[in-house]
Amino acid sequence: MDSRLIESLLLVGIGAVITGLACTIASRFQMKKLMQRLIEMLDKAISGDFQESNFNESMESAVEEKLSHFLKSSVLSSQRLSKERDKIKELIADISHQTKTPISNLLLYSQLLEESSLSRDCRQTVEEIHKQAEKLHFLIVSLINLSRLETGIIQVNPQRGSLEKLLEAVEHQAKLKAETKGISLSFLPTETEAQFDPKWTEEALYNLVDNAIKYTPKGGNVEISVITYEMFVCIQVKDNGIGIKEEEQGRIFGRFYRSELSRDKEGVGIGLFLAREIAAAQNGYIKVKSLIGKGSCFSLFLPRG
Repeated sequence: MDSRLIESLLLVGIGAVITGLACTIASRFQMKKLMQRLIEMLDKAISGDFQESNFNESMESAVEEKLSHFLKSSVLSSQRLSKERDKIKELIADISHQTKTPISNLLLYSQLLEESSLSRDCRQTVEEIHKQAEKLHFLIVSLINLSRLETGIIQVNPQRGSLEKLLEAVEHQAKLKAETKGISLSFLPTETEAQFDPKWTEEALYNLVDNAIKYTPKGGNVEISVITYEMFVCIQVKDNGIGIKEEEQGRIFGRFYRSELSRDKEGVGIGLFLAREIAAAQNGYIKVKSLIGKGSCFSLFLPRG
């Protein structure tokens, strides 16, 4: 083969390689610029400063335009959600304000009537009015708290604290109800600490204790104790009440769910649901073990640190 022909072929080959490398480098450079622009768009969308821009007719620009439309719709959706949350916040505040005084008056006037001289029939009627007013008050407060928690209006703020103080506060709340029903309520002293929001966790634990008292017959007992694990602290609420069917144990934490065995008991089926939501909001959880006729054990797990 002629040496000139060989040189020509080599030059053509080298030229092709150089051209290929140049195209590859240019393509990677364009891809890098595209990725940088997309990252900038995403960063602006995350920070809330995203605005649409003009794009040319290239394929890369088409990708940018599609992403731009998506991000714009996402920003608008976020703004709508924020406005809806503000409306819900105002509605909850209005409901809380508008119902507080009437319910308080119902409770006050019924209590005053109970203290006056009444016939037996009238007294029973007044006692029923007072009981229903308390039930309405509990329902309104629970629904408002649940709405605030779910919409993020109220945030849980876990902090390291003493579980004994938490247990004492819950015992103080539930003591009168337990004594009135003839139930022994006790808790085992503990020096354990955990990460939890004092106010919300007290409400969650009280709901568990109140539930235990409600479904434990006269002469029964409810015991609160603490077990420490490596990563979690477990607060157990044990009772020797009516128990829960095995097939229902996975459903009792549902909103407004009520067991067939609890139809004759007071309640609206929101206490356990609220307790679970509070536990989950601070990286905890609730478990239950129960046997019909033997009682139940609710375990509230809270992070240790």
